[in-house]
Amino acid sequence: MPELSRRRRLLVLGICCMSLLIVSLDNTVLNVALPSIRKDLDASVAGMQWTIDAYTLVLASLLMLAGSTADRIGRRRVFKAGLVLFTVGSVLCSLAPTLEWLVTFRMVQAVGGSMLNPVAMSIITNTFTEPKERARAIGAWGGVVGVSMAAGPLVGGLLVEGVGWRSIFWINLPVGLAALVLTARYVPESRAPRARRADPVGQLLVITLLGSLTYAIIEAPAAGWSSPLIVSCSAAAVLSLPGLVLYERRRAEPLIDLRFFRSAPFSGATVIAVSAFAALAGFFFVNTLYLQDVRGLSALSAGLWMLPMAAMTFVCAPLSGRLVGSRGPRLPLLLAGVSMAASGVLFAGFRAESSDTLLFTGYVLFGIGFGLVNAPITNTAVSGMPRSQAGVAAAVASTSRQVGQSLGVAVIGAVLATGVGGATTGADVFVEASRPAWWVITGCGVSVLLVGALTTGGWATRTARSTAARLESEAADQDPASARA
Repeated sequence: MPELSRRRRLLVLGICCMSLLIVSLDNTVLNVALPSIRKDLDASVAGMQWTIDAYTLVLASLLMLAGSTADRIGRRRVFKAGLVLFTVGSVLCSLAPTLEWLVTFRMVQAVGGSMLNPVAMSIITNTFTEPKERARAIGAWGGVVGVSMAAGPLVGGLLVEGVGWRSIFWINLPVGLAALVLTARYVPESRAPRARRADPVGQLLVITLLGSLTYAIIEAPAAGWSSPLIVSCSAAAVLSLPGLVLYERRRAEPLIDLRFFRSAPFSGATVIAVSAFAALAGFFFVNTLYLQDVRGLSALSAGLWMLPMAAMTFVCAPLSGRLVGSRGPRLPLLLAGVSMAASGVLFAGFRAESSDTLLFTGYVLFGIGFGLVNAPITNTAVSGMPRSQAGVAAAVASTSRQVGQSLGVAVIGAVLATGVGGATTGADVFVEASRPAWWVITGCGVSVLLVGALTTGGWATRTARSTAARLESEAADQDPASARA
């Protein structure tokens, strides 16, 4: 791809950020609307979990396919298709007559969403080639998550109270159409020099692994862990993981390139992404139910209570990008882990719900932690990889985020469902039932801290360099003409 002017690069960054905005805003707004959806469509706790996880599961299952397909047939082409599907899916969600149809249309949204974020990150990686400039661009990209968190609760609260929960999906229509027009005009086409083959068996194993695991976790509280269906799903998940690893190791062009995981920073970024986004999804799920169903707040008031967390994410995300660019990912990851773990301890050990001051402090700490964690995850995942495989590397990082969100909602929702017995009212019952969930969130913060410390030192950097060199050498051996270009 030819070098673009600075103005054109900034336009491309802005367009890619628009795709992240509609996806992130959609998730944030949906969390605020969950209690209204529950009442209108007569959904259980498990039903609310599926409203979220139907999206994140399909997204996680298809992200790597979308990334490799974009590298093969053209990133702009796949990105435009994703914008169309996501926008159409949003309109369908707003028309859903039942919970089952809403879950189905969320899956349509997810097919489109799988073509957006990892492909957009690949476009950014190939547009901003200078490391420090790329780190700043990724910081701005991460800042969009903060914008969505700051705007989502307020926008969602206003729409839910003023119009109804269906209107939360309408906001994707103008942004999606605008991004589609701008993409066609300003985003240059790019693709990897050498096309990767499709991997249908690997894709099926990924879907089986994620789908069966999440289904077992969500439905077990109602069906029982010993029920034949739950046992079958658990067995399918347990068998799919080693099957996926063994199969992918034998393929010349696998769906998941296991060679990437020879890089300690890349492996660390994957684990950190799962941990951080599991904590985020659990944080939103627990607090949405607590503020609206237990405290009896309106959707708008609940959104205002979430604002301190969202505001700190908005402030810290671009700061984290600058820190990564100037000092590397270690410091923001360590600070993120400490802040997220401290927030979890306030709720799990000190019952932060019993004091407005502690509740506010817990929200601020979590916002700081999550704001700091996103930029180093993204930068670490793609910066050490050959640019020709940027789409696949970015897709693995994005998949880790979605897997984390799916597991966070599944596990914490299951903990709540078990503790409250299907009811979400009664402050003492809910707070006591949610304490194990908060310990899970605390553990996620500790994971960010420890893995961040382990995978950002000198040894880890050397593994990243040797992995990148090996990948480039192997690519050159397979396609000498591409390597000379």
